[in-house]
Amino acid sequence: MDGGAFGAGKAGGAFDPQAFIRQPQTLLRLLSWVFSIVVFGSIVNEGYVNRADETQEHCIFNRNRNACNYGITVGVLAFLSCLLYLALDAYFPQISSVKDRKKAVLSDIGVSAFWAFLWFVGFCFLTNQWQATKEEDIPMNEGGDAARAAITFSFFSIFTWDYMDPSQDSGMPYAPYTNEEDATDGVGTYQQPPPAEAFDTETQGYQTQNY
Repeated sequence: MDGGAFGAGKAGGAFDPQAFIRQPQTLLRLLSWVFSIVVFGSIVNEGYVNRADETQEHCIFNRNRNACNYGITVGVLAFLSCLLYLALDAYFPQISSVKDRKKAVLSDIGVSAFWAFLWFVGFCFLTNQWQATKEEDIPMNEGGDAARAAITFSFFSIFTWDYMDPSQDSGMPYAPYTNEEDATDGVGTYQQPPPAEAFDTETQGYQTQNY
């Protein structure tokens, strides 16, 4: 790794937009960004309905406002997190400090795991509340497609955030850690083997050589 930890030896290179967009990490972030928009957008636009004899709208997920609030909150925060880490990915090659690079990688690992967990909880929560929803609470199946879209893309988001964990991918943009001492030992210095006459075939051992 050019003798650097977390790719520090490559710091300072010019930013290549095309290479950046083609990176698996970037594509996963963009997918997660789109999925989060679908989740909170579906709930905000069509996630609140009312019966024919009511004027007040209720959450489509079993009239449980907490379910809608959870989906919207997680979706919006995931949307912002994707933008933040996309910016970090673009800036990462310019970071020369090993400590700063380590902090960036560790934070990405923690955030990716955290959001995968939140999306898993959201998927289970929304699915449970949708199954408990009564038909009379959604006249003419109004908002049904939006509810199913929110559930579906919550499920997809679990995997996009899970695979964004840089500890599972040694590719770009985060290069894996390499110990400089280990790298030096790997190169090493060549040592000449002892001469053949140093080995005594009769005693089956080595004799002391005078240099």
